[in-house]
Amino acid sequence: MKYISTVFLKGTAPFCYVLMAVGLLLGHSLFSQTVLTQTLRGVVLDMDNNQPLTGASIALTGTEKGAVTEADGSFRITAVPIGRYTVQISSVGFETTVMPEILLEAGKEKVLTVLLKEAPQQLQEAVVRSYRPVSQSSIQSISIEQTLRYAATFFDPARLATSFPGVVAANDQANNLVIRGNSPTGMQWRLEGIEIVNPNHLSNAGTFSDRPTQSGGGTNILSAQLMERADFLTGAFPSQYGNALGGVMDVHLRKGNDQKHEFTAQAGLIGIDLAAEGPISRKNKSSYLINYRYSFTGLLAAMGVKFGGEDIRFQDLSFNLSFPTRKAGHFTVFGMGGLSSNVFKAERDTLLWKVEKDGFDIDYTNRMGALGVTHQLKLGANATLRTVLAASALDNRREGYVLSKTTYNRFPVQLDAFKKTRYSFSATLSHKLNAQWQVQEGIYLTYQQDSVDISNRGIARGGMKGLIIQPYVNLMGRIAPRLTLQLGLHWLEYTYNKTNSLEPRAALRYTAGKRTAFTVSYGLHSQLQLPQTYLALKNSTTRDEVLPNVRLGFTKSHHFVAGFERTLSLLSSLKVEAYYQSLYNIPVAKNPSNKSSRVFPAFSAINLLEGFTEGELSNTGTGRNYGIEVTYQQLLQNNFYALITGSLYNSTYKGQDGVERNTRFNGNHTFSLAGGKEFHRRANRAFGVNLRVLWLGGYRDSPIDLEASKSAAQTVYKATELYTIKLKDYFRPDLRIFWKRNKANFTRTWSIDIQNLSSTKNEAYSYYDILQRKVVQQYQLGILPVVNYRVEF
Repeated sequence: MKYISTVFLKGTAPFCYVLMAVGLLLGHSLFSQTVLTQTLRGVVLDMDNNQPLTGASIALTGTEKGAVTEADGSFRITAVPIGRYTVQISSVGFETTVMPEILLEAGKEKVLTVLLKEAPQQLQEAVVRSYRPVSQSSIQSISIEQTLRYAATFFDPARLATSFPGVVAANDQANNLVIRGNSPTGMQWRLEGIEIVNPNHLSNAGTFSDRPTQSGGGTNILSAQLMERADFLTGAFPSQYGNALGGVMDVHLRKGNDQKHEFTAQAGLIGIDLAAEGPISRKNKSSYLINYRYSFTGLLAAMGVKFGGEDIRFQDLSFNLSFPTRKAGHFTVFGMGGLSSNVFKAERDTLLWKVEKDGFDIDYTNRMGALGVTHQLKLGANATLRTVLAASALDNRREGYVLSKTTYNRFPVQLDAFKKTRYSFSATLSHKLNAQWQVQEGIYLTYQQDSVDISNRGIARGGMKGLIIQPYVNLMGRIAPRLTLQLGLHWLEYTYNKTNSLEPRAALRYTAGKRTAFTVSYGLHSQLQLPQTYLALKNSTTRDEVLPNVRLGFTKSHHFVAGFERTLSLLSSLKVEAYYQSLYNIPVAKNPSNKSSRVFPAFSAINLLEGFTEGELSNTGTGRNYGIEVTYQQLLQNNFYALITGSLYNSTYKGQDGVERNTRFNGNHTFSLAGGKEFHRRANRAFGVNLRVLWLGGYRDSPIDLEASKSAAQTVYKATELYTIKLKDYFRPDLRIFWKRNKANFTRTWSIDIQNLSSTKNEAYSYYDILQRKVVQQYQLGILPVVNYRVEF
């Protein structure tokens, strides 16, 4: 089963040509010479306590436009000619902040939320790229504007993250992320600061076994239209983050426009995407923001058009409602929900069967939803309390049926059913002690329910219910004018099996001069095991089912990071980071020498993605990830931007046999080049070319025992040679071309994204095909064009 993007390779070429032709015709139409303008407004807050800053100055560099904030921290600049600007914000006693790449278009107002950091003295200008903790390294900030600009990201922040150093997609059909050699299961998704279930459609996309994954899928359910920013952390997280080993994608929603109604509509080969926002009440500044999407392939399937026998559909709805009050604080209500399915129906003619899959019917469904409320309340002049109450749930089910070669009757052979529900509460109290020091105390409480039924050979079955308790404290401040410190403690406890962990965190940042800084970070991190690992069966008979792994402890990791940052100019920088991650307590085979054991001696849970465990495990495995990363970034200046990243790394593990092996995800190197140029023939029209190139080390595969596979009629690996085959390097150039035109009160954009422009055949994995009776090499996606039309008004 493949993700929606596969189907674009067949049958869509005529549609692409029609859209492109229409776009070219529109691009040559006459347009007005009138200079179009737009409003830039927003609010300026103290970063440490979210209090509004009065009298802060806002200036658009290179122009005479500017404003000063009112008593509530708000500002408004009207009649600004459309285009891109660098905005400088300054206030007495605070570090001056520069926000680049601010795009003003005719179709929508631009609303900013600016956070300023108080300083005992003005040390230097700081280019704001993310509202990150003062000393924290290994963090990137992703904006909605970047998802609309970078090539072949398809408006998905996780796909954009593959442009960052040490970040690789497990398969280009999906957005599962391998971060610094860690399995994608080590990544955590957060919405409004709280952990949620996997927020992706078609969570089995791009996997070898076709089973669902815990942290990825074909595309994100939350539309980028709602995103204010996403903070992407890749290591040594501060103390407010727990239950993750590889990375965190923390998505923050933007408020809808509280002064005027605005709309966005786009249509293309991904699907139809509609968004609306505006005031609920202009008097109290409440607002709404809502988005709905329906897949292009779903529309075609409704008309009876299928590709390769696959009926692929998805749709989703997401919203964010904002309700500020004068005395009771600020309330928001947010939610998202998505339905997706992939149904493969085999041809009822054996002469048409070419590969193993052709003899099966496969039904896959995925349902996900989240609903939450946030409340932020000011407690005096220097403290803020923020609480979040949320519920999220995921239900996916895959049923496999083998067909009789004579009657074509269906016989069930596989069932993979997973359900996860989270009821979560968080509270964070932020104190600003003085200009130098701030402290945060908080707690996350999550009641989690898991249900697993993998009925193929009695692999895993059962349910779990327990409370995940995570209190934390975080102290941040300056111990010298140029030296900042962050200290924290995090506690993780899972009541279902009475496991817990106390985790110290620390980070130090030294500003050596106006342009140079050094950072060091440390964190002890822990993570729960996959539900199918806890609920793995020891015996396959229903009369004597034993769950030997329910008492497994967390997998843990010591993470060390050292970094160097150099500001080359106001809008360009160089960053180098070295890291070392020592993993331990990893579940491995408990007694592999036992003939009744169903686990390979070299097995380790460190390599799991969608996979499962078939026997008894113990927390005695170890692993190591270490490497060095380099990032050069040129923010958009003179209509040009560039992001060049590279890393060298190594990822190994030891199973119960004590032999050090490469992990499944040890590619050894990554390289990414992303850049683009915009051309403005006239003020109201723009043409842009964006390029992205990925060159990555190949993952590891295991040799297949051909004779044993023939005898067992399924893929059988050589147990002592796991991950000894290195796949060929992965190479993929992507291209995005767009045509943008602004007219009075609306903006329209035609674009085409082409993934894998060179149509390189990148290896994915090998398997034994029971129909062909041989080992078959599978490849990732070839060339993939996606045309899109977008209008904002």
